[in-house]
This record gives sequence, C-alpha cells and structure tokens, in this order.
Amino acid sequence: MSGAPSETLLDFPDNRLLIDLCGGFDRNLAQVEHALGVQILRRGNVLAVHGEADAIDRAADALQALYRRLEQGRPVEPGDVDAALRFGAAPAPEPSKRGGPAPESQLEMFAGGRLEIRTRKKTVEPRTRTQRDYVKALFDNEMVFGIGPAGTGKTYLAVAVGVSMWLEGRVDRILLSRPAVEAGERLGFLPGDMKEKVDPYMQPLYDALNDLLPPGHVQKAIAEKKIEIAPLAFMRGRTLSNCFVVLDEAQNATEMQMKMFLTRLGEGGRMAITGDLTQVDLPRGVHSGLRQATRLLEGVKGVGLVRFAAEDVVRHPLVARIIEAYDREQGREQPYEQGRDRAPGRGYDRARPRNAAQEAADEAARETPGKREEGDASPG
Repeated sequence: MSGAPSETLLDFPDNRLLIDLCGGFDRNLAQVEHALGVQILRRGNVLAVHGEADAIDRAADALQALYRRLEQGRPVEPGDVDAALRFGAAPAPEPSKRGGPAPESQLEMFAGGRLEIRTRKKTVEPRTRTQRDYVKALFDNEMVFGIGPAGTGKTYLAVAVGVSMWLEGRVDRILLSRPAVEAGERLGFLPGDMKEKVDPYMQPLYDALNDLLPPGHVQKAIAEKKIEIAPLAFMRGRTLSNCFVVLDEAQNATEMQMKMFLTRLGEGGRMAITGDLTQVDLPRGVHSGLRQATRLLEGVKGVGLVRFAAEDVVRHPLVARIIEAYDREQGREQPYEQGRDRAPGRGYDRARPRNAAQEAADEAARETPGKREEGDASPG
C-alpha cells in the first residue's frame, strides 16, 4: 500500500563508485535521508532504504541517477544530490555517433530533459525544472527575462550560458551590467577612479565569472575587452552586436533606463534580464522598468519570460522558507507564478530616507491644478 513503511534494496556493483555515492562521512546519504524522511543503511555493496513507499521510490530514483553520473566520470557534489532529488531519475544520455559531444554546441540535451552548460572551469546543470526551462529559453531566444526571488540562480545561469556561447564562438564578447543603485544604505563618495567606484556594485558578476573560468582568464579577457562589466548608465548610445548581455538587478532600472537598455540589442546579440520585483531600491514614486517591460513584452516573438518561485531556491533550504514567510506576510500566494507583483510604492518597495523639505515638495506636487491657481491668486 502506498505510504506504508517498507524497505527497498539497491545493489551497486562498483564499490569505489559506491564510496563516492555515499560521500565523505555518508553526507550524500544523509542529505537524501533528511530531504525525504527515509533511512538508508549500507550493507556491503547494497543500500537498504527504509521508509514510506513513495519516499523510497524517490530516494531510489535519486541514488540510481547519481550512480549513473559517477559511471560517466562526473563528480557528485551536494548540489548534484539536490538536483537528483528535485528531478528524480533520468535515462542515461545517448552517446554521440562519433563518440563525443555534438560538434555544433557545448549544450547537450539529454533524453530525460537534462541540460549541461560547459565552461572552462566547470559544468553547470539546472537543478529545478524552472531552471531547466530558463536555460532552454536562453539558448532559444534573443531576449529572456528571468523574474523571481533571490537564490534561484537567475544571474548565475545567465552568465554561464553567456560564457558557454562565448567559448563556443556564437558571440564575440560578453557584457555584464547592473544599475548602480544603493540598497537602502548611504555609501557616500567612494574613493578611487571610475572602475574602483563601480566595482563594489559589480562584485556578484565578477564572482560568477571567477566560478566559471580559470584563474587569470577573467582578467585577461577583461583586458582584451572580450568581457566587459559596466554600470547600466554607461549603455546609452551603444549598439551591442554579436554580444551576450546580462542585466542583473533589473528591478532597479527606471522605465526610461530599461527602454534605453533593451534598444541597445544589435545583430547577433543576446540579452538576459534578471531581477526580483519584491526588492526594488528605487526612490519612492519611481516605477521599476522591469515591471513595465515584462508587461509590454510578454508574448512578443523572440522574447522569453521565465518566472521563478520559492521552491526554485537553490542556495539554502532556509532561504526558501524565508521567502515564503515574507510572501505570507504580504498576504500573497505564489506571487511569481501568478505575476501579481506589488504596486509601485507598496510591498517591499524600499524608500530612501526623506527629510521634511522633500515631504513638503511631494505634498505640493500632489495638489490639484485648481488649488495651485487658487493659491497663486491669493493675496501675498
């Protein structure tokens, strides 16, 4: 009976691969146990999985998928265990007729829907179905919007696809951009030249590049202008041809900035625009260009739109629970899937500190024209 406690025995013939499957101090097995509520015991080359029938089936699928991964010569990290738990079992990839990857692309689509993004330093795989749809959209469309909460891999996967396309020769260069907007803090005037002033805002993009390319390769590519990292304000007047462009934290772009950025796309160019509409750091009354762009461009040919939700968070399980708690506080259910983002100036919109003069100016701006004329005509 489904849900009744039972046991399943899984036989893994190669003891060396089984050691890697279990992980140091059986950490991989512990991760599966914690996620599914099962108990896994090792008896020689056999793993005995105890628990409810449905959970046992999911654990068996995940363990077998991870073992096949090891048989292909690929390592198993905690992130791979998480991906196996989310995706379940997938058939082994069909080998190329020439014994290697398809010559036209570094991207391989497996029979089970798995994707791989190959870079010089590591191979990146989507860990949720939404991430998989997002990666496919990035390869299939000239412009893709990735909307959702923090920790869902929107920016990292976009940078990985850009690096893969650049290494493959499908684009000539990569451009990574962000609006240089303070997240509620007053940083004042930063010392140094222009690069030193904007680098703190761009650091997450540097981190992603350094995770995907070998040491020194990033700096060399930046010096040769093959990779460029620049604030959004520097994009005006440019035409970005044969270039993979990523705009991160796009929720902090104004409507005018967003239109300016989107119209920079040139021949052979690709754009990925990522952001979280619940974390807008623009001043009060300034509307996010990301919200307007997704509303106007959804359904336009060549434009992909992928919405992430809390269940797509791949950082730490606690991050997903934090996001869900904030969503409950706002009285919303599945805001990213339904597209019901909060109105400008509400929800998580963060207003910068305002003094009495600014508040008085706002109040004056809200007066009706009749009131202003009446005031102008009054004595004195």
